[in-house]
Amino acid sequence: MTAADIDQAVRATIHATWRIVQPRLIATLSRMLRDVPLAEELTQDALVAALEAWPATGVPDNPGAWLMTTARRRALDHLRRGRMLSDKHDMLARDMLQEQGIVPDFDAALDDDIGDELLRLIFTACHPILSREARAALALRMICGLTTSEIARAYLVPEATISQRILRAKRSLSNSGLAYETPSGEALSERLASVLEVVYLIFNEGYLAAHGEEWLRPQLCDEALRMGRVLAGLAPDEPEVHGLVALMDLNASRARARTDANGDPVLLMDQDRALWDWLQIRSGLHSLERAGDLGGAGGFYALQAAIAACHARAETAAATNWQRIAQLYAELALLVRSPIIELNRAVAVGMAEGPQAGLDLLDAVAGEPALATYHHLPAVRGDLLQKLGRLAEARQAFEAAAHLATNGRERVLMRRRAAALDA
Repeated sequence: MTAADIDQAVRATIHATWRIVQPRLIATLSRMLRDVPLAEELTQDALVAALEAWPATGVPDNPGAWLMTTARRRALDHLRRGRMLSDKHDMLARDMLQEQGIVPDFDAALDDDIGDELLRLIFTACHPILSREARAALALRMICGLTTSEIARAYLVPEATISQRILRAKRSLSNSGLAYETPSGEALSERLASVLEVVYLIFNEGYLAAHGEEWLRPQLCDEALRMGRVLAGLAPDEPEVHGLVALMDLNASRARARTDANGDPVLLMDQDRALWDWLQIRSGLHSLERAGDLGGAGGFYALQAAIAACHARAETAAATNWQRIAQLYAELALLVRSPIIELNRAVAVGMAEGPQAGLDLLDAVAGEPALATYHHLPAVRGDLLQKLGRLAEARQAFEAAAHLATNGRERVLMRRRAAALDA
């Protein structure tokens, strides 16, 4: 192996480790410094230190612990340089000095409490002083580790727009002196909708990765589910919390069936339902029932969970109640205007009423600017055209979807579907 190969391998390890540990590093430093943007800045310093040191010294046995130790030392150096005179400075400096020379047990840092720490950070980032859009973008980028392009795809807006939102939110947060806390009572309810949105988008990125060569990012799904369950404990009478937990459980129950042995995508109608996690399905259905009992059956997350429940209850793909799914999407479209909801409704209508009906609905939203670079639009069009026997048009649609797809696995899937129509 050449020196260049070794350097590339080390850098790949650094970035893989960083993607996993970044939220925990920010959580730890935020707790120490009571300053979320500063914590994010110092964790970036730890990343730079790894990029400088590891190619020469090799990857440490416990790279996560190395990054944690380095980030903590950066925090202590900052406190020393600032010459803080408050009791908080004395207490924090003394505590961190006692930790010096002790290699942290990074596994211990990933215990159940970290879910609370991440949520505390998200609640801080979702303060009403920030705009709704800025709250979610800041939390997803700085705290949850999603890239700007991943967040932009989730909102179907340009990356530059997301970058500006994050920059403005950081400035507001730094200048405001907001408390690092998990609010309760009215303050919790005031921020809860934004926090649920963040958790929802984290799960979605894990369930269908925007970039890279893997279709799934299970760690993000697990993280979102854990935070959702913590939220259910914090706000047990909020129906949308249970609706979101139901949605995540029901979708995550299909994880083992969503890829084949090579990691390639397996579409819903082709999945082996024996691989679905029926214990998780029961848990999701229970949460959905709880949301309904609390009067939230018509909520944004509960309606999506009800759609997922239709799939979960169908013993075979052919037994799926597509009429009910189409109806639920119609209710969802009345609640929230979204071209993605209309796109999914077109799929359901195509299954319930025939591909031409689905295509007509799809044509009604095809001109939406937000869908101009969204690869699922031509993918759905290709599927409907194929069912109508318009194979040349379907092939062109799948090729267009492959061109727009930013995930390697999806790109291959679209190309394979296009090539199959040449046979």
